[in-house]
Amino acid sequence: MSWFMMSRSFQRLAMAGVLAGAGLVLAMGPAEAGNKPAKTVPVRLLSLNDFHGNLEPPTGSSGRMVDENGATVEAGGAAYVATHLKQLSDKNTLKVAQGDLIGATPLISAAYHDEPSVEFLGKLGVTASAVGNHEFDEGYAELRRIMRGGCHPVDGCSPAGEWKGAGYSYLGANVIFKRPDASAEKEALAALGGQNTGSLRGLLKEYGIPALPPVTVRWMNGVPIGFIGLVTRSTPNIVTSEGIKDLEFIDEVKAANVASKLLKLVGVKAQVVLVHEGDQVTAGQSPDACSTQPGAGNRIATQVDAEIDMILSGHSHQAYLCTVSDPKGGTRLYSQGGSFGRVITKVDFQVDVRTRDVVRSSVVADNQVVTRTVIPDPDISTFVQTWKDRVAPVANKPIGRITADITNTASPSGESSLGNLIADGQLAATKTGGNAQVALMNPGGVRTGLTYAGSPAGEGDGVVTYGEAFTVQPFNNLMQVVTLTGAQLKTVLEQQFTGGPNAQPFTKILQPSSNLTYTYSTGAAWGSKVSNLKIDGVDVTDGQSIRVAANNFLVGGGDAFLAFKDSTDLWSGPLDIDAFAAHLAANPSITPPVPDHITVIP
Repeated sequence: MSWFMMSRSFQRLAMAGVLAGAGLVLAMGPAEAGNKPAKTVPVRLLSLNDFHGNLEPPTGSSGRMVDENGATVEAGGAAYVATHLKQLSDKNTLKVAQGDLIGATPLISAAYHDEPSVEFLGKLGVTASAVGNHEFDEGYAELRRIMRGGCHPVDGCSPAGEWKGAGYSYLGANVIFKRPDASAEKEALAALGGQNTGSLRGLLKEYGIPALPPVTVRWMNGVPIGFIGLVTRSTPNIVTSEGIKDLEFIDEVKAANVASKLLKLVGVKAQVVLVHEGDQVTAGQSPDACSTQPGAGNRIATQVDAEIDMILSGHSHQAYLCTVSDPKGGTRLYSQGGSFGRVITKVDFQVDVRTRDVVRSSVVADNQVVTRTVIPDPDISTFVQTWKDRVAPVANKPIGRITADITNTASPSGESSLGNLIADGQLAATKTGGNAQVALMNPGGVRTGLTYAGSPAGEGDGVVTYGEAFTVQPFNNLMQVVTLTGAQLKTVLEQQFTGGPNAQPFTKILQPSSNLTYTYSTGAAWGSKVSNLKIDGVDVTDGQSIRVAANNFLVGGGDAFLAFKDSTDLWSGPLDIDAFAAHLAANPSITPPVPDHITVIP
């Protein structure tokens, strides 16, 4: 069951660690002799996070970034990322990432299960990445295929032929098996070097059997650099439960500390955390500013073991460079580089060749905006065009028309025009067969808006193509219908807010179909916020049965909407993107819906 593989560098260090445990020491090189001053060697890290398969330059607000001078500039696109990385790289460079490199991707990548994006990152020379929650969008088995290679079990090989696997290591120290079989520990020990089994067993006993490599080691200028991968522990709440049913996502700090001990066990003292968790920032700040609002990312950055020298983060799609304190009062870097390939984080530092530890006073970080004023890399431009040509017949097919922009920007109530439109489409697609009466859509699944202006593909103003619709809803979730009582539906709506037993981390307003209306109070206690609930203008009673359409992510309790798990009479229908496309086709000229179905009172 435990299939993960560690790098040869780590296994070589593991052997050396056995000698250290026997009273010997790792060979430190000539600088150890005598009392000569310690020499240092340079290391440069270049990191990306939350790329989300944006091989083509992202558009709209997703393709803009505030630069160091306060100007908003066009940013991102694989060919521009490649050019900037080449300009920033030197002989001391290692390239790493912090997860969500795939998942929630444009059609050019998603149509081929993100193999094009992973191949691109390999071409860049990325050597290690934390897994993000979106790496689990298609489940653990599919992530394993992406890592190891092989054709998709249902869709077969892509036009490029048999998939060869990722050219970099995916890491997830806090992803463990819920019920490892008898061989899992043995295989884990073998992958981790195997010889010092007493110490290794002790470490594994502290937190379980990892389902992914927890660490990897890369050598630079004669010193080992250890990387620890972590993913947000909220992953079970934000991905489809079926695909990760055998996995547990434990506390990031606990897992990082165990992984740090593992690295220390084999003599690796220069330690970097790559974590897919982060914080929000004050809008409009320089990418080099530390304008974070301390949250889940800061907790990790300040609480992981003091042996860890820096924390490169992701998940929140923000750019920041911060200095935080470790548990022993030392200082260390805590950073993030935006999203969609718009920022590259450059970190320069020195490693003492005698102690093999990072000289923290030498750490200098810079968030470099991936501007489009440079010449795009010709090889990557050709690579992207090849995949664009392959997917063009599907992506450029017109499927509907709109009269104006339809945005996913939340109104004061939390609903959006596009969210309402999607929910109406889901209701229409599930009435026949599922007998749906209302529909609810999770706001995080509405990834971008629909723009009236035509794209470079030439479809014309007001025309919606399949590729554009797919960018809005890229998850390929399954539409389902379940029965909830009126009281259970009210509980689902109460679970949109913080303060309840479902531990909702922040308010998430489900996007309702047009026939569902209600009122919520901002000042009322949890459990008493929702009132005046109506379907088709008729009051909902606690005891009535209601057929509710939602995607399988929500039905499985995703986004902390746990009351969905109390539902009955499950029916499954089309994919969400197919429901959306059919609704656009059935309504040839759509005016942006008015998001006025929810009334807010004090």
